[in-house]
Amino acid sequence: MKKVLHTLTAAAMLMAATTAQAEDKTLVIGTNNWAENIAVANMWKLILENRYDYDIELSNVSKNALYSGLANGDFDLSLEIWLPTTDARYLEPYKDQLEVHEGWYEGTGLGLVVPSYADIDTIPELKAHAEDYGYQGSPSILGIDSGSAIAGLTDEAIDAYGLPLEQVNSSGPAMMAALDAAYQQKEPIVVTLWSPHWAFAEYDLKYLEDPKNIYGDNETIYWFSRQNFSEDNPWLTRVLNDWQMDDDSLGGLMAEIEQAGDPVEGATTWIEDNQALVNEWLETGE
Repeated sequence: MKKVLHTLTAAAMLMAATTAQAEDKTLVIGTNNWAENIAVANMWKLILENRYDYDIELSNVSKNALYSGLANGDFDLSLEIWLPTTDARYLEPYKDQLEVHEGWYEGTGLGLVVPSYADIDTIPELKAHAEDYGYQGSPSILGIDSGSAIAGLTDEAIDAYGLPLEQVNSSGPAMMAALDAAYQQKEPIVVTLWSPHWAFAEYDLKYLEDPKNIYGDNETIYWFSRQNFSEDNPWLTRVLNDWQMDDDSLGGLMAEIEQAGDPVEGATTWIEDNQALVNEWLETGE
């Protein structure tokens, strides 16, 4: 029976490879600088190049450039759009020029985050404790790049709650370095973070409650593409539509990358350790 199953699996993989041969194998994946985005983009690049001889370019750009680039055909696909709330404003101008496909991760989180040792539990409490959350001499919320969706929502939160703090925008790694430094000294700090993210495995953190629901409810992460991608690449579209990850699989992938300090090395290790799951994704493309 094992031999029969092995033969069937091999036949399915051969058929998938033959089907993939008919598709355009030179693709550009648009990425942004979120930990899970970097993780899954490198994972799929390695899988498609090593198994099916694709030539994948990863192009890291701002959110605005990503959506306009997909609409213009500069990129073929991107693996992360949060809906129905977080990325809706980026999608709206291009909704008739892009294809939003199936979701691959459910139950996201997004908002203002503090270490669990912090004495506050809600965003409104920041108003009275703003002076405790200083950064370089000024009450601040540490964020990522100013063009990100979470940065825009944080500006809205500051206005809606009347917070006497300013958002300091930087890169994700710079924000995480500041969080690590404060955490090691048990100092107050408030940052913009999201789930899934490896930080929640590394540190004991909590989201501040958001009674005005500025950051929205839990969402789903979908993959999306330029127009007509599904017609040009039916096999890959089926594979990506059946791709699913959860906290264990995605968290493990991000943890491998963080530990390795390199997305290619970390993703390679994760793929080697999760062959059965990867094969399951690829076989469903038939």
